[in-house]
Amino acid sequence: NIILLLIRGFLCVASIREKFDKYQFKKMGNTLTAAHLAAGQIVGPSAAEALPKSHEGNTNYIDYSKIPSECPMHNMVGGGCSAANDDVNPLNMMPPPNQRPAPEQPFPLPTNRQVSNIPKANPQTENDKFWVYPSQQMFWNAMLRKGWRWKDDDLSPKDMDDIIKIHNANNEQAWMEVLKWEALHANECCEPKLKSFGGKASDYSPRARIRQLMGYELPFDRHDWIVDRCGKDVRYIIDYYDGGSVDPNHRFAILDVRPAMDSFDNVWDRMKVFYMRWRYEWEDKFAASQQKET
Repeated sequence: NIILLLIRGFLCVASIREKFDKYQFKKMGNTLTAAHLAAGQIVGPSAAEALPKSHEGNTNYIDYSKIPSECPMHNMVGGGCSAANDDVNPLNMMPPPNQRPAPEQPFPLPTNRQVSNIPKANPQTENDKFWVYPSQQMFWNAMLRKGWRWKDDDLSPKDMDDIIKIHNANNEQAWMEVLKWEALHANECCEPKLKSFGGKASDYSPRARIRQLMGYELPFDRHDWIVDRCGKDVRYIIDYYDGGSVDPNHRFAILDVRPAMDSFDNVWDRMKVFYMRWRYEWEDKFAASQQKET
């Protein structure tokens, strides 16, 4: 068994490093890159598709920054939450699921939920290995708890369908960005998992504050994710910036994902990525100048 585990670990690392080319360092943060190949080797897709097929339609602009911050996924499968006071789940800082229509709700909403591609660090059962996204009804009720009033925005069922798809797509993208960083530690852990998370919309990170001083806008939301790196907790900060109109894959936010600078390993990872990003950008510029001369 030990030999099999060693072989499996070696093959995993070799496969990741072979595919994890230099462009991960140049693009790490908010775009799709070749690093997704490596990320796919760390965690395979779940049995159920987390994201629906592309959806044609709504071109109306919705100001998502006005919708109260909601956590990315909800660990609310089964009989409620495990919090000490039975009101708040410590893994996602949310109350128990509410699939009942709210008073004066203008239209019925679906209660079905989609399974994500994000593995749980502490599954309760064999069928509970991946985080599950909230239903449209759960999302509606959560927004009401945050103080939102539907009459102010006059949302339609189509709008709610788009909102939940955007919510899910953003979190799938965030997990892929996390996996790019985790691939730096593939030799010690091939299967990182999400342990817990929480929203900090009004608690801006130092990096976001510095960007504001440089003239950039503040993120409209922030989440902190705790990733279980095979027994070691690693905190990631995710800042969400408005990226304009929604693309065909229901992505509209620009994500700034990075490990928090609260440990030596995290600081070292960020220094390595900064250096590699600078190095490959310089090499590309040098190669381009050489081509012009010839």
